[in-house]
Amino acid sequence: MLRAFANAFRIPDLRAKILFTLMIIAIYRLGSWVPVPIVDVSVLEEAASSGILSFLNLFSGGALSRMALFGLGIMPYITSSIIMQLLAVVIPKLEQWRKEGEAGTKKITQWTRYMTVVLALLQSTGFVFLFHSGQLTGGTDMFPPGEFTPGNVALIVLTLTAGTALIMWMGELITQRGIGNGMSILIFASIISSLPAEGTAILRQGGAAKFGAIVIIALLVLVAVVFMEQGQRRIPVQYAKRVVGRKMTQGGSTYIPLKVNQSGVIPIIFASSVLYFPTLLQNTLQWDWLTTFTNDLLNPSKPLYMLVYGGLVVFFAYFYTAIAFNPTETADNIRKYGGFIPGIRPRAPTAKYLNDVLVRITLPGSLFLAFIALLPSVFLAFWAIQQFPFGGTSILITVGVALETMKQIESQLTMRHYEGFLR
Repeated sequence: MLRAFANAFRIPDLRAKILFTLMIIAIYRLGSWVPVPIVDVSVLEEAASSGILSFLNLFSGGALSRMALFGLGIMPYITSSIIMQLLAVVIPKLEQWRKEGEAGTKKITQWTRYMTVVLALLQSTGFVFLFHSGQLTGGTDMFPPGEFTPGNVALIVLTLTAGTALIMWMGELITQRGIGNGMSILIFASIISSLPAEGTAILRQGGAAKFGAIVIIALLVLVAVVFMEQGQRRIPVQYAKRVVGRKMTQGGSTYIPLKVNQSGVIPIIFASSVLYFPTLLQNTLQWDWLTTFTNDLLNPSKPLYMLVYGGLVVFFAYFYTAIAFNPTETADNIRKYGGFIPGIRPRAPTAKYLNDVLVRITLPGSLFLAFIALLPSVFLAFWAIQQFPFGGTSILITVGVALETMKQIESQLTMRHYEGFLR
């Protein structure tokens, strides 16, 4: 492993990419500590430790609790990307762009950027008014007396929106000139930066014995997540020889890799958003029965919450997998290029076979996602541990990003005949 690190820094262009990525991460973390003007940051620290603020604070690396320049984090871009993927199913123009290759991808990316800016404007405006009303801060206004004016509100909204646009630009710079996917790397940096504080909180709340037990459990969870993230069902595809113009292409065999966890971390994000909706209504409408339902039944340590949350994760895993992978389109592409799955007839039977395999392998993947998502709630219920950093969204993102980045560095080393990390 150490030799692989040394080899990576011996290659000039790879060393430049790694150093450039680290420089962008340093700038990103600096912006997470620069507060926006006017507001009282101390009011937000307690509010950001629970609820949806805790979820958003995860993606901003604690910047939301400090109302920093990068307080919104990369969440508007993630939401925009998910919306564009969903809209591609129902809007024919987007579906056409997706099939146009690189030119279509550029168009979709451009509209994703526009939507990100719009979502950042709406989200920052909503946070400013919610923080002012005290609904998310225990009744305390984050604005000093007399400072909640249209000019100050516009200044904060534009500052947060500009911060999100800057993050989006830095992420694209990492993708183009650095190592790995830029957006994923920035999210990875945000999550990793919060681990020391969460570990200290666990040690303070549970003591050394519980802390040691959680470390052991975390290592086992880490191994399980790596195993599931790498797990895939390989569907063999055989290609026959065919004539293209005046040339005859050589036939051969390959495979279609169907991942066990095809949807990644998206189901947990969707399920968390749906479960927060009653809380949002309760903060807005102030109905007694809704308040009772939210406080008593949708408590993360209650069995009903775990059952509903786990069920939503499984549902959205199937839902997103059905959107992300189209068996009919895949079957048509296989037939178009002269391929076939051994023992399966082309077109409709091939599509049905791919769909059946996907449904079967998605079940263990979705159940595992639900297990990972519920780990923090289980520790809260049995050990009263408020923070469990190795469960839910954080562990899936960190492991996924780390594996993809290591694979990219590995491929760079292998091309230059160096020994890599994964050997």
